Amino acid sequence: MPRALILGGAGFIGYHLAARLANDGYTLTLVDDLSRGRRDPEIETLCARSSVTLVQADLTRPDALAELPRAWDHVFMLAAVVGVRNVETDPARVVRTNTLALMHLLDWLGPESGALFFASTSETYAGGVSAGTVPVPTGEDVPLTIEDIRAPRFAYAASKILGEAAVIHTAHARGLHAVIGRFHNVYGPRMGVDHVIPELSLRALRREDPFRVYGADQRRAFCHVSDAVEAMLRLMAAQTAWGQIVNIGNDTEETRVEDLARLVLKMAHIAPVLERLPAPAGSVARRCPDLSRLRALTGFSPQVSLETGVGETFAWYHEWRERAGRPQ
Repeated sequence: MPRALILGGAGFIGYHLAARLANDGYTLTLVDDLSRGRRDPEIETLCARSSVTLVQADLTRPDALAELPRAWDHVFMLAAVVGVRNVETDPARVVRTNTLALMHLLDWLGPESGALFFASTSETYAGGVSAGTVPVPTGEDVPLTIEDIRAPRFAYAASKILGEAAVIHTAHARGLHAVIGRFHNVYGPRMGVDHVIPELSLRALRREDPFRVYGADQRRAFCHVSDAVEAMLRLMAAQTAWGQIVNIGNDTEETRVEDLARLVLKMAHIAPVLERLPAPAGSVARRCPDLSRLRALTGFSPQVSLETGVGETFAWYHEWRERAGRPQ
């Protein structure tokens, strides 16, 4: 039975990855500090399986993994402080947590630890898109750019740029197998409330009117979490991917933010007046990955349409809001 260690296993992508691997017959250990919340019903159900163990630990501590075995088939490093609100309010925590957690993991890994997946982000090159020096759709080999290192918003991107360098050079120096995945606007159920699709969904459920749309003309290519998980697993299975940086996303349905808002409102069966407002400061005008490398390495093709994925996500937040007794 294959064994996987998932750091950040109670988070958004971590949970969906764990659920998929558990169904595929893996023995799993999830490590998480539960800082995003709690042992919610989804995590409780997952951890009720005999093949799944959840360890609560602060990964910024050097000894956080000391009690765990080092022999795995796969290690997934998904633990990080994410979300614009966290980054804006406490950028120092973002840099500290994301950096220390990764560096301690790299120190702990050995040749017996199997292949490592490190979660990075399209934010690493967003500064180049804003400056007009990076094309869209964007490949992996463009220069990574921070517009203003003093701005709190860019603390997350800075931590991930450092993380990519740490993984590449440590893996090379110590003979480890590693692949870096740059996620592009991954969405789905149980992703928290500080992201655009849940945030639009919850305001639609509150029947907001006029309905605020920030950055209406900005363009995004959203990727359903099940497609992102499939891409991760294909990359980990492809030895030709080890040592590479690879975009993960969906390049087949780029959409305007206003059109996304209209899709969410359609799910809510309401038609309020739209109030178009400026985009949040530092938000890139367009984001879409070039997936040529991912396709060449794995044959990956996104399967979930935007309408299907947004419908599923909206329904999950509707139920979650009802379960919580509103008024999120």
